[in-house]
Parts: sequence; structure tokens; C-alpha cells
Amino acid sequence: MPAAATPPALLLIQTAFIGDVILATALLEFLHRTEPATPVDFLVRKGNEGLLRGHPHVRQVLVWDKQHAKYRGLRQLLGQIRRADYGRVVTLQRFASTGLLTAFSGAPERIGFDKNPFSFRFTRVVPHVIGAGVHEVSRNLHLLNPAYEGPVVAPRLYPSAADEAAAAQAAAPAAGGPYLCIAPTSVWFTKQLPEEQWLKLLAALPPHYTVFLLGGPPDTAACQQLVERTTRPGVVNLSGRLSLLASAALMRGAVLNYVNDSAPMHLCSAVGAPVCAVYCSTVPYFGFGPLSPFSRIVEVEEDLDCRPCGLHGYKACPLGHFRCAHDISTQQLLAVLAECEVVR
Repeated sequence: MPAAATPPALLLIQTAFIGDVILATALLEFLHRTEPATPVDFLVRKGNEGLLRGHPHVRQVLVWDKQHAKYRGLRQLLGQIRRADYGRVVTLQRFASTGLLTAFSGAPERIGFDKNPFSFRFTRVVPHVIGAGVHEVSRNLHLLNPAYEGPVVAPRLYPSAADEAAAAQAAAPAAGGPYLCIAPTSVWFTKQLPEEQWLKLLAALPPHYTVFLLGGPPDTAACQQLVERTTRPGVVNLSGRLSLLASAALMRGAVLNYVNDSAPMHLCSAVGAPVCAVYCSTVPYFGFGPLSPFSRIVEVEEDLDCRPCGLHGYKACPLGHFRCAHDISTQQLLAVLAECEVVR
């Protein structure tokens, strides 16, 4: 019998932040399970392509450089997409730019959310609802299958052997002993626990743990300041020294990872690393919570009328007091570690 024809390729579009791309990898797992023969390409913004390096379920990674020649690059991408003759193009975003790529892709199936300005040119439109306890992964899965009612599919990343080796080398200061990771920063000020709070935690953590501080190059100075201000020995600044996949591999080996509501939380979800996610101005109800087997959320215990103050975060507390962060106690954070130690 002749071999079955390969189905038309599918393009997923997610050109937002690191965490958004990580969560979108859940769709790759779903497609691999439900349509293993379908080739899948993935469009990301420049800087995020490393997340998908060597991903077994991605045929090709397309890259849009938003920082340089943004609109010329968009036109070139549209031409590339049209020439690729995709059967389906799915945008996971509500922005006009990715809506345009989808609407004019030439694909027979053009799928996206109803809030996208170009949704009138989509062949299938899915309602986008923030809240109601719906996780972002489930929102995205409904783009592929509007009737899907199964469990949330966890995102997944695939660190290479080189990433694993880099993580092992970075962990050398722990000398084979237990370690913790802290990713203390965020793109948004109101989504990150303040420096003074991290210093209190560092001072209170059990002394037998080595602590690794993680982040990208923009976070290096903030992490170094923590190292210089803490009196605790065994705190190592790895910010800017590891790739995203190597960082994920390191976090997977930690006893616990302390993170904000930001990309490192999703890195943990994608490799099953134990995580304590600290929520300041945002809330898990928005649907971006952690999905690791051991996931705990810490937030201010008092009901604050001003919280949440927005979906993403701000450069400063709109009311000036930032109680949603300052009123979180060190004991709350230590309690998660104690629970994690028992589970392990």
C-alpha cells in the first residue's frame, strides 16, 4: 500500500514574552499526541527562539525581530508564511500584528481569539476570557479543539545534553549537596518581591543549602546586589550565565525554586521543577499559575481592595504602599520549603 500523505503543516504564532512561549509548548504536546503526523512550525520574537532549540515536536522555528526593522520584518514574514502553504495558522495572541499574519496567511484554516482586531478574517474564532479559573493553557487548547474539556496539558521544554552539562557545571558550588534557586526579578516591578523581602528569606533559609540566583543579563546587577547585601554564605549569582534551557535544567534539580509570577515560574512548569510562586500585584485567578507537580502559591494573606491592580503589572505601585508585596511574611515562604522537604 502507498504511504499515507503527510498532512498540511500547521503554524503556531506566539511572539509575546518568554512565559507565553513556554505555556504555548503545551499545544505542541497536545498536537504530538492527537496529530503526530502533522508538521508544526512555531513563530516567536527574536530572543525566544532558544526555548525551542532541538524541540522534538517543532519542524522549524520562525523568528520576528521586533526591535529592528519591525514592520519590514513583518512584511517579510508574511511572504514567508504565504509561500509555506500552511493548512492551518493559529495565533495565540490578541494583537493586530499577529492577527494580520494569520488573516492574510493564505491558509485554509485561520484561527484566533475573538478579541484580535483581524478576527473577522479568521475561519474560526474562539472567545477569550480572562479569569473564571481558566488556565492560559486551556484557553490556548480551545484554539485547537473548541470542545476540549480534558485536564490542563503541562508545557514542556527539552534541555539538550549541552544544557544539562552547563547546569551541572553551574551547580558545582553545591558540591553535590542540596540547593535552592531564587529568581528574584520580573519585567514588572509590581510582580516582583522587593529586595528587602528576599534578603529576609536568605537570612532565614537553613544553612545547609547553597542558593543560586537566576535571571537574564538585565537581572545580573539586581542579583549581585543581593549577594553583596546578604550576610549568608553560599549564595551564588548565576544571572546572565545560563541559557533558558540550562536554567530550567538547574531548577529541575533544586529542592525548591522561589520565583515571582514571571518566566522562571513557567520554566519550572515545563520541566516539572518544584516551585514556590510569589504573587504580588497579580493573582492566580488570571490563569497563569504554576503547573509543576509540586507547586505552591504564596500571596498576601489579607484581602486588599486594590489587589489585583492589573493583568500584567506596573513600574510602581499605583497607590504607593505596595502592601501586596511588603505584607508577605518570610514564614509563609519558609513553610513551603518545609512542606517540600517532607514531600521529597
